[in-house]
Amino acid sequence: MDLTNRNKSDLSGTYRGTGNTFTALFNEIEKVIVGQRDVVEQIIIAILCDGHTLVESNPGLGKTLMISTISKSMDLVFSRIQCTPDLMPADITGTHLIEESGGRKEFKFEPGPIFANIVLADEINRASPKTQSALLEAMQEKQVTVGNETFILDRPFFILATQNPIEMEGTFPLPEAQLDRFLFKILVDYPNFEDEKEIVNRYTRAEIPAVNKVIEKSTLIDLQKLTREVPIADDLKELAIKIVMTTRTWTENIEYGASPRASIGLILAAKAHALVHGRDYVSKEDIETMAYPILRHRIILTFEAERRGILKDQVIKELLVQAK
Repeated sequence: MDLTNRNKSDLSGTYRGTGNTFTALFNEIEKVIVGQRDVVEQIIIAILCDGHTLVESNPGLGKTLMISTISKSMDLVFSRIQCTPDLMPADITGTHLIEESGGRKEFKFEPGPIFANIVLADEINRASPKTQSALLEAMQEKQVTVGNETFILDRPFFILATQNPIEMEGTFPLPEAQLDRFLFKILVDYPNFEDEKEIVNRYTRAEIPAVNKVIEKSTLIDLQKLTREVPIADDLKELAIKIVMTTRTWTENIEYGASPRASIGLILAAKAHALVHGRDYVSKEDIETMAYPILRHRIILTFEAERRGILKDQVIKELLVQAK
């Protein structure tokens, strides 16, 4: 799919073509992943926005399989980091090793697992704050500093970090500054009966399903550029900003609201949502749909709201009404 040398007259055809591309991508991923269409879609939207995603779910729901399948379908290098309290920054970024060559000893840099296109940081809140900070530089700057050397990471670069909401003992909660650097927070729920039945049938057979490449790496980079070109009307742009600003003034349930980074993320995510669905414009539905994963990790509820058991998604739903 060639996205270069386009002009305004063929933009509509380009967007329709991308819709067909994403349909083929989802169909390929669904050969391996049963259900979870919204989760897969949101991960792909985050990649299109050149952002990162925090996933919260119970163990055993196929997060590793899901992200590795997405990487294969996009021809991207995948790596996995199992975060533990004793994990050191060098275990992620890499380190210099002494090698002997021709009777001489010299330092050689051995890259760590962060040098990939898609990195799964499993149970990120089990890593120490010092190790989390090593991930922070890679997420924000798309580079890694080891000693006096800086290494630029290959593009595209995407981190999917997971948290287990059940076991919080022995964890290091992510600071707000780092949470804000995740574009999305996605909640993964258990599959329904029919989906779980299909999962059991599919993965108890002799042949394990495989996935083929649908999108080239270079095409994905073009799609990231195209995402930013999706038009958005001024009134919808103002609506997105108003939604984010309402989180700072609506003190009934929200103690602390979202930063301007949320406004940028909401508009970008709405553009990517439109692109995935093959449209050449952003709709109000795009903004409202993306508000949930954009805001749920950026707002802090009041003590009274938490005491009453109010969920953040419930607050966001009311907030969308307030912002109209």
